Amino acid sequence: MSETRENAPDALLLLAPGCPHCPAVLESLSGLVKEGAIGRLEAVNVAVHPERAAELGVRTVPWVRIGPFELEGVQTPAELRRWAEQSDSLDGMADYFFAMLKSGRRTRVEEMARQEPTRLRALARLLERPDTSMAVRIGIGAVLEELQGSGLTEAMIPDLGALARSGDALTRADACHFLSLIGGAEVVPYLRACLDDADKEVREIAAEALEELEHKG
Repeated sequence: MSETRENAPDALLLLAPGCPHCPAVLESLSGLVKEGAIGRLEAVNVAVHPERAAELGVRTVPWVRIGPFELEGVQTPAELRRWAEQSDSLDGMADYFFAMLKSGRRTRVEEMARQEPTRLRALARLLERPDTSMAVRIGIGAVLEELQGSGLTEAMIPDLGALARSGDALTRADACHFLSLIGGAEVVPYLRACLDDADKEVREIAAEALEELEHKG
């Protein structure tokens, strides 16, 4: 059983009559409120208040928001508990971004980054995970390309710089590539440090990135 948390997240549930899964999700969330894992639960019947679903862009129920996490469809009690417990952690955000990128919901990651740019540090954390597939890595790159020039990605630079020197060869190469997508004078010292990397690909990515940045400058 979870201990009561002072910073327990609030939750919002959208449900509808006839939904076979909504009662179980409501029961699970209510249990988390009783335990203190969730601070407050708002349940909205979208048949009575369709404007709330329209406002949030929700088309299917059950739909749950726990802290910053928006979850569509059936969620087990264990999954709901996990999202509640991780609602204010970088690891939790990394798990959420992983799920979004894996399911092709890259725009959700971009939307959350615009709301709070420090959340992007979770993308750097994904590079350290052995289960981060090539598709997820490509998704990370696509997010950074979309946010290029916005200044929102600067929070990631120290984390990527550290990974460019301490990760395995694939991680170092990806970190250099992502630093090149962020661009700017802040990434130059990290890329220069990779020019003497033991891996040829890492050296080449760093050199090409520095050359491109020099031309832009």
